[in-house]
Amino acid sequence: MLSWSSGKDSAWALHVLRQDPDVEVVSLLTTFNESAGRVAMHAVRRELVFAQAERAGLPLWQVPIPSPCPNEEYERQMSTALALARVQGVTHVAFGDLFLEEVRRYREDRMAGTGIEAIFPLWGRPTRALAEEMLAAGVAATITCVDPRQIDRRFAGRRFDASLLAELPATADPCGENGEFHSFVHAGPMFSSPIEIQVGEIVERDGFVFADVTS
Repeated sequence: MLSWSSGKDSAWALHVLRQDPDVEVVSLLTTFNESAGRVAMHAVRRELVFAQAERAGLPLWQVPIPSPCPNEEYERQMSTALALARVQGVTHVAFGDLFLEEVRRYREDRMAGTGIEAIFPLWGRPTRALAEEMLAAGVAATITCVDPRQIDRRFAGRRFDASLLAELPATADPCGENGEFHSFVHAGPMFSSPIEIQVGEIVERDGFVFADVTS
């Protein structure tokens, strides 16, 4: 099972996992804000995530969470999903994390005792090279969320491409691993066909700038 944020890193993790003949990816796992019907933080509409899953040829497991979501409730919902996954034969859950040690440690701690192992297929890759590798392979993504404390709000709604990488400040990670931005992937080698999208309203909410992506 792959933890699926709808963004470029989880999408690239799917592509990488599928290159390994010893790995079978059987499903995607996504947390949704149950009141808004959108991916937590990425703010991507539920129907677009289903479009991704369809083009990836995989079933989508939905984990509903409230907003705001206390950590205990998040962990309870995830524990329920993992218990069901274990019953159905899932042995590993993959995450698209790149280098944040505390995030990896948190995930591994939460998986301890579940009978399912956490794996990190992109871990430790240099993020500039990783971003360029994604683009060279045809990954198309749009920035759906920006933290204006780290990068300019004008990046919201922009295409993740070479021009954007060149414009990011030197303090920003090229893959946004420190939370500078989040994305929605609409084309790439992990999909059977592209998803046609439009960028709609851009709003500021709870200290972040969001771009609404529609199909």
